[in-house]
Amino acid sequence: MLLELKHLYIKLNDKKILDDFSLTIQPGEVHVIMGPNGTGKSTLSKVIMNHPAYHLEQGDIVWNGKSILSMSTDERAKLGIFLAMQDPLTIEGVSNSEFLRTALSEKEGKTVGIFEFLQEMNQAIQDLKMSDDMLHRSINQGFSGGERKKNEILQMKLLKPQLILLDEIDSGLDVDSLKIVCENINQYLNENPQASLLIITHYPRILDYIKPDYVHIMKDGKIQKTGDLSLAYEIEKTGYHGINDVSELASHE
Repeated sequence: MLLELKHLYIKLNDKKILDDFSLTIQPGEVHVIMGPNGTGKSTLSKVIMNHPAYHLEQGDIVWNGKSILSMSTDERAKLGIFLAMQDPLTIEGVSNSEFLRTALSEKEGKTVGIFEFLQEMNQAIQDLKMSDDMLHRSINQGFSGGERKKNEILQMKLLKPQLILLDEIDSGLDVDSLKIVCENINQYLNENPQASLLIITHYPRILDYIKPDYVHIMKDGKIQKTGDLSLAYEIEKTGYHGINDVSELASHE
């Protein structure tokens, strides 16, 4: 297995966020987590990346058979875990090219050559139909919502992770931008068949472009039901209100 989340319990300000949450992701799989607001979906991605605001009370996070609970965020990123954030940060004074070359050098454990790096970055910018000046602009400074999300996928393409976490990557994207983002994600998965993807979303529209192996419905801090793509479209029609009444269980083991 690539990633195993084992019976996670998380509290924030005495409020239970994750409650006995379990999920297994194998190499090459695409998983989707859907659910109403406040159910812990975005918390899950932050916990995987060791966000300091969230304390894991019980459970384990296992990567390729080894617990990574003691690892810092940057150590987990170096393993090959990448989070495309719901609301990407702005970092004034640090250009996209400086940031990405430094991050890639840290991941590779050696200084990445400037010529090869710029070639690859320019190609990725063209693939995403981004402006050429993105290379030199400060990270997300003055970017539109769509540009911020494309910039996350630019980072994904350059850093080449083994597991991609997409936290509501579709929010704030118009139809054309969503299609471009999804085309680039699909291209990456096709070129890296052992890479896995976990999509966190409210709506199934992204699934018109990226086809999942498993769709999980999350409510009250845990997975309540698992199915295929048809489950996402069922939820779009009926909503989440009756999900606790289902007889089918839960996390993909």
